Amino acid sequence: MRNSFGIRLGAAVAGGVVLVSVAGVAAAEELQGEDDLQVTVEVTPTVPEGSLTMSVDGTEAVLTEVDSADPDVRQFDGALPTVTVTDTRLPEEIPSGAFWYVLGSSTDFIGDEGQDPIGAGHLGWAPAVTDPEGEGTVSPGGQVDTVLDEGPNNVGLVDQELLALAESSAEAIGAWQAEADLFLKIPATAEPGTYASTLTLSLFE
Repeated sequence: MRNSFGIRLGAAVAGGVVLVSVAGVAAAEELQGEDDLQVTVEVTPTVPEGSLTMSVDGTEAVLTEVDSADPDVRQFDGALPTVTVTDTRLPEEIPSGAFWYVLGSSTDFIGDEGQDPIGAGHLGWAPAVTDPEGEGTVSPGGQVDTVLDEGPNNVGLVDQELLALAESSAEAIGAWQAEADLFLKIPATAEPGTYASTLTLSLFE
């Protein structure tokens, strides 16, 4: 009987040691602080095989004022986000005589406080083809001046104006990048405030 009681007592003591040990671990794991970490990933669009596509590196262009040579004119300059045209088609998949081109046109600039709009004709650009990674020939469109400029092409981006042109789609295979300097010229008497317009870029073939 003594031996049996001693075994039961030993088990009880051992269990008590285990319980104390567990309680000590729980106390050591009390929350002392907490913070969040944001995890982000950018998944770029994939270019389907055998397609002609266009992408724009950004969603806005900001114009800032620069010195103007004419005291009656205020000028604001900026840059068009890089436009990339990618053609992954095989030459035999392209219709004979086809060529692609990118056009741009702007809406009027609308003020944030009911100011009189600034017409799209006050916005011009000077296109350029940069860092071509494709074969063939792609040419930039000509400079489009504003209605406050002098010259034959001083119409502004009112209608669809040429940004870039592939002379032959069958030869312009790969990726091509086009950019443009933007410039807005307005009368010095224009009402102050923030104005915004929409510049639409379109790829045709």
